[in-house]
Amino acid sequence: MELLDRYGLSPEVAWLSAFFGAVVTVITAAVLFTERVYYGFLWRFFWGPVEADSQGANCLIYQRDSGEVVSGGANACANAQNAFVAEPGYTIVSTISYILILVFMLGGVYLLLERLDLRPYDRFFYALVPFMLFGGALRVVEDSFVAAQRANEVPAIEFPASAALISPFIYFTVFAIGLSSLLFTKWLVRADVTDTFYYPFGLIGTGWLVGTFGYLLSLSQTNEWMTLHGSVLVISLGIAIAAAALTYLGADQFRPEVNAGTGLMGLVVLWGHAIDGIANVLANDWSQVWGLGEYGAKHPFNRFIIDATGTLQGGTEIAGVYVGTAWPFFLVKIAVPLLILSVFDKEFFEESPRFAIMLLGAIVAVGLGPGTRDMIRLAFGI
Repeated sequence: MELLDRYGLSPEVAWLSAFFGAVVTVITAAVLFTERVYYGFLWRFFWGPVEADSQGANCLIYQRDSGEVVSGGANACANAQNAFVAEPGYTIVSTISYILILVFMLGGVYLLLERLDLRPYDRFFYALVPFMLFGGALRVVEDSFVAAQRANEVPAIEFPASAALISPFIYFTVFAIGLSSLLFTKWLVRADVTDTFYYPFGLIGTGWLVGTFGYLLSLSQTNEWMTLHGSVLVISLGIAIAAAALTYLGADQFRPEVNAGTGLMGLVVLWGHAIDGIANVLANDWSQVWGLGEYGAKHPFNRFIIDATGTLQGGTEIAGVYVGTAWPFFLVKIAVPLLILSVFDKEFFEESPRFAIMLLGAIVAVGLGPGTRDMIRLAFGI
C-alpha cells in the first residue's frame, strides 16, 4: 500500500494495470515465440485441452515437423514423438496456473465488491448458490454438444464458440452472467422496485438454472443419444444431503467452534463438496449400474486417489466385495471442507465480512460447480 500511495495509484488501477500488462506480455511472447510459448505452453496446457474436450478426442497432437495439429487415439497420444500433446482435463501445470489465476482474480473481485453494499452477507451468500448450480448445469450443455457430435449430428454451438462453456472459460462466462444479474438487482433497489437485492438475485440465478436444466431435459426427450436417469440425481442429492447434515450436526455437537462463524453457510459448503465427492464416486465406479459406460477422472488429484486406492486395496474389491477405487475421494471432500470451516471463526467474519464471504463463496464454487456438472452429466448419460 505504501508503494501505491507513493505513486498515487489506487488498488483498482494497480490491479487493472497488472492484468492488462500480463495479457499484453503473454500475447507478445506467443507471437514472437509461437512454437515454444504458444504451442509448447499455452496450447499444450490450456487451449489444446479445451479444444480436445470439445471434440471428445483422446488428445490433440501438434507435430513440430509439419506444424499441423491432428487428433490422436490412445496409442498416438502416448507415443507421439517431436510433438506437443494436449489431452482433455487438467494437468499439474494447468492446475497450479489456474490456482494462481484464481487468487489474482479474487483480488479483483474483492476490489469490485468493495464498491457494492452486499449486506446482509449471509443472504448474499445463499443467493449465490443457484448461480453455482447453474454453472455446473451450463457445463453439461457443452457435454451435450460433444454427445451430438459423436452421434454424427451438428451441435447447437460449435468450437471455438463453445469454448465459453468449457473450463476454465466457463468460470468467466458464469461470472459475467452473475455480475450483470447482481448489478441489475442493485439497480432495482435504487429504482425502488424492490426493498432487497438478494431475493431477486437468487431468483434470477434459479431462473438460469431451471432454464439450462430444462434445455438438457428437452434434448433428452428428442434425441436417442441422451436419456435422463433420474435415480442418479436422487441418489447423489440424497447421499450428499445426508452426509453434509450428519457432518454438520456432528461438528455442532463435538466441535461447535467449527460452525460458530459460518452457521448454516457451513452446511452449504459441506453439501457442495459432498455433491462433488459422491458424483465422482458414482461416475468412476458405479456408472455401469445404469449402463452408462466408463467415465474417467480428469483432475490429477482425483486420478492420484483412484490409483493409490487401487494399489493399496489390491484392486476394486475388499474382502471379495466390490467397492471401487474412488470412495476415499468422497471422504476427502467431507474432511477437507470441515477443516477449512474451522478457520472461518466469528472474529474473521467480524473483522473482514466481505472478504470472508468472498472466500467462502469461492470454496463452495470449486466443489459445487464441478460436482453439479459431474452429477448432471452422469444423469443424462453423456
